[in-house]
Amino acid sequence: MQWRTDPNRGLDPETQFVEIYRNLATIEFPWDLNQALSLALFRTYAVPSVGRLLDATGQFQDATQKRYDDTALLLEVPLLEGFDSDRGRAAVRRINQMHKMYEISNDDMLYVLSTFVVVPKRWLDDYGWRSLTRDELDASVRYYQCLGQHMAIKQIPATYAEFADLMDDYERAHFAFDPGSRRVADATMGLMASFYPTPLKPVIDVFSRALMDDPLLEAFEYAPPHPVARRLSRGALRLRARAVGAMPSRRRPRHVSDMPRMKSYPDGFQVERMGTFAPGCPVHATSES
Repeated sequence: MQWRTDPNRGLDPETQFVEIYRNLATIEFPWDLNQALSLALFRTYAVPSVGRLLDATGQFQDATQKRYDDTALLLEVPLLEGFDSDRGRAAVRRINQMHKMYEISNDDMLYVLSTFVVVPKRWLDDYGWRSLTRDELDASVRYYQCLGQHMAIKQIPATYAEFADLMDDYERAHFAFDPGSRRVADATMGLMASFYPTPLKPVIDVFSRALMDDPLLEAFEYAPPHPVARRLSRGALRLRARAVGAMPSRRRPRHVSDMPRMKSYPDGFQVERMGTFAPGCPVHATSES
């Protein structure tokens, strides 16, 4: 009996990239990609123009769980049903409507998109039970290029290497401390800790910081973890990867909407009613000091 099967074998990354990425997210790496994409979004808060805007909306202080759920679920709908499906189009439209409420530069949108491409690849290289194949990486790039096009983002990179250079260059140029960004980061860290029993919260805090690189820690003015804590945390993830790699292939896909940490919609959700619908004048992003 073959221990593991390859759901992406024979698929074309140029034409079947949605199916390939869906298999990665729901069969091959559901936990890993959920963690990696959460970390990708977290990184974006360290860019003051992004973090300040998110802080100004008040959503991270007043409705952190719902904000987390809405983001994950709206991104999952086109993944599961396709960009051209009715619900897929409705999800992207809802995302675009929320973004249009605020002044967001194309550069910031492009940077956020780049984190979705780069951070998961690097996470799987470090902590996955295997790395992406060349075709899977190409499909991931095509998937987020397509998402970016549906969001009217301009100057989208053509290759993974270009996405990686864009992300790294943008972070070097823009990572900086901002009180609003720190509040958003703290609220998100608090939400992550809430997924675990109360006695484990201090451990989760150390574990989370142990997975952050120094520029990210410095941007939030978070205390760096002890080197031993960093080695133990990263070592634990690598041990998990070895254990997962020894298991048989997942038989049924695992969706974000089925995960217990999604708590805002126990009876299901309607895409058109998700997210924010702030009336009146939008919150404007303040200029960097």
